[in-house]
Amino acid sequence: MGLDFGYISGQTPIDEEEQLDLLIPGISMRSELDEFEQQNIEEALLWVIGRKLTAEKILSESFIRQLHKRMLGEVWKWAGTYRKSNKNIGVDKWQIPVALKQLCDDALFWHKSGTFEPDEMAIRFKHRLVSIHCFPNGNGRHSRLMADIIADKLYNLRPFTWGSQNLIHLSEVRSEYLKALRQADAGELTPLIRFARS
Repeated sequence: MGLDFGYISGQTPIDEEEQLDLLIPGISMRSELDEFEQQNIEEALLWVIGRKLTAEKILSESFIRQLHKRMLGEVWKWAGTYRKSNKNIGVDKWQIPVALKQLCDDALFWHKSGTFEPDEMAIRFKHRLVSIHCFPNGNGRHSRLMADIIADKLYNLRPFTWGSQNLIHLSEVRSEYLKALRQADAGELTPLIRFARS
């Protein structure tokens, strides 16, 4: 029987087969899992801070996968690998590589041509990335960090504040974030851009 991590609205459940790839024995509560994942994510942040990154590097499938692996690789065996099951969100599992390649190509064009203002470019990328939902879990945190990296490394802007709270716990700020995501799904990106800088 799988572990019950007490998922909240907007979180993608990890199925039983994926739970078998937990690298830290003895975790039985969501709070324990969150703590280990957060430590790993902070290590990934340190890795990113010290690197000089070009648009071609950041907006590539290999970097996207490498970042996810850096974020969760000490906790989950499947970190950095595409999901092998369909979820309640995202493209079909077989479409992930094509959808991600198309997103990277589009984003590189947006950046080089100045199609969008920097914040909009980063948030568009984040929104499409989380909509593809490449990985079994961690897609929201990963896509937010990708937007932060784009803002910082490509435009020399401060990373986004994302409501100035941790978005993995149930809160009014998380509800506001999910509402902005749903508006972006419907084609209205402005609330998500505003939220990202709130």
